[in-house]
Amino acid sequence: MTPHRPAQPAPVPAAGPLPTLVLAAHGTRSAAGERTLAALAGSVRRARPGHRVEPAFLEISGPLLKDVLPAVPGPVVVVPLLLAGGYHVHIDLPEVIAARRPDALVADRLGPHRLLTSALVRTLDRAGLRAADTVILGAAGSSDPAGLADVRAVAHRLSVRLSRPVTAAFAASGTPSLREAVDQARTTSGGRVVVASYVLAPGFFHDRLTGAGADLVTAPLAPDPAVTALIWHRFDQALESRQPIPAPART
Repeated sequence: MTPHRPAQPAPVPAAGPLPTLVLAAHGTRSAAGERTLAALAGSVRRARPGHRVEPAFLEISGPLLKDVLPAVPGPVVVVPLLLAGGYHVHIDLPEVIAARRPDALVADRLGPHRLLTSALVRTLDRAGLRAADTVILGAAGSSDPAGLADVRAVAHRLSVRLSRPVTAAFAASGTPSLREAVDQARTTSGGRVVVASYVLAPGFFHDRLTGAGADLVTAPLAPDPAVTALIWHRFDQALESRQPIPAPART
């Protein structure tokens, strides 16, 4: 496997303040999840020491994004710590930014991306994946078909990297459910059933993955170095496009 290269400082304009990177996570009631996201924010800061990095949450955890945005001086780039499209990407986040910081630039969601595939491969390698194992990509899920399509695209990328089938399955909304996928794998596989966790941090959804009956469930993705590199990549893309946040989607 090609070794991962750490994020490199991006070219900086000669004049004007450096944009602040605001990390917008969903939020969690898990203390371990909050520690993991704090460690991810620390890794992001260390990758580019000249930039200000502010963690924030849409709900549950603090500080809340709605409070962080108006308090940050100068230009702002918001990077959603969201792995797929869905309600939070298309409605929650745009509403908060439109109300509190309409001049902010917004980056794309994190996935799908080859860096996430690399992080998934590493977690499986660390967990001791075997040749006979059946792999399921376990994600939270979404009521948005586009969000489910994002996860299935990641499963396809992972399948190519592993040279074996990988099924996308969902802990909440979406089909197949994770339990259904695990039960189906039991009837067709002679090896273990392994769930590759497509979540960033410990918490409600990772608990759902570990409770679905698989033989092995990998650790969450953060703070893998590839996630840090991807966050700065999305930041750079937003600066290059210079597109402000779109109006919130309406249903």
